[in-house]
Amino acid sequence: MKWGILATGTIAEKFAGTIRSMKEEGQSLQAVASRKEERAAEFAGRHGIPKCYGSYEALFADPDVEAVYIGTPNNLHYENCLGALEAGKHVLCEKPLTLTAKEAAGLYEIAEEKDLLLLEGLWIRFLPLYGRMQELLRSGAIGEIIWVRSDYGFIAKGARRERKFRSELGGGALYDIGIYNIGFLQMVMGEDPSSFTSSQVKMNEFGTDSHSTLEFAYRSGRQAQCTQVIGEEIARNALITGTKGSIFLKDFQMAECMEITYEDGHSEQVTMPFEINGFEYEIRAFEKAVAEGSTCLEPYLPRESVANMSLLEEVRRSWGMEF
Repeated sequence: MKWGILATGTIAEKFAGTIRSMKEEGQSLQAVASRKEERAAEFAGRHGIPKCYGSYEALFADPDVEAVYIGTPNNLHYENCLGALEAGKHVLCEKPLTLTAKEAAGLYEIAEEKDLLLLEGLWIRFLPLYGRMQELLRSGAIGEIIWVRSDYGFIAKGARRERKFRSELGGGALYDIGIYNIGFLQMVMGEDPSSFTSSQVKMNEFGTDSHSTLEFAYRSGRQAQCTQVIGEEIARNALITGTKGSIFLKDFQMAECMEITYEDGHSEQVTMPFEINGFEYEIRAFEKAVAEGSTCLEPYLPRESVANMSLLEEVRRSWGMEF
């Protein structure tokens, strides 16, 4: 797969490094674009990328680029995805795909019409450990799921904090890291919640959320809870409780190990380390789907992506926030 990269921030650095580590698998970096050409040139130099552009449109027009990775601020995702799709490129866009469910659904429709693959980069859905975890859940190893919890929190300072929170950039803890919690719960439950309540909601000086705890109820009778906070370090733990045992993940976002405890008291650990940094599994799945001519791929389908976006919108509206 021949990739073009939009933006030159931290997440784009990670993606570029992953692609470079996968060169023997046929992955290559063809071009990078930034709104400031000097930044694109510096990024290209660090990663051995042959072409750099001072506009996104120039990258879209590059015939050597097959797929575009979008790592721009959240508020630009819709127009960037649209531009890439209209140029006939497959798209892997960082989460959240857009700021509204309507925008997300519209992009997926365009991709389908053009026989292109569009994927929201919720990369944790593709981790090998989660494949194994799903097998355990389907087999009834811990019985019927009763309750699930996941937490994610970190401290951002200075300019990074401002970027995470600015309303005009689509900021806030819910959009930035809460989507990991929402995506994890959706994966485990296999259904969307029928209702939710929120507590501990804290707003910041930028008018966005910095802390919240959400509680979900499901038609099946199951329940879930998640906390997302920027401004406090909390462990990225997750716990799945069933009628016959539980599964604990010490770090659900960088999931390489889980502990299964059974009703008789004995436990076991399953460890599946990353080959590179975790991004490689999403990239492989993306390339495979493109090779097969698919416009969607499991384990993260467009309808799930749109459902997550719709839930995030609903939560924000309950706080009096809208874009």
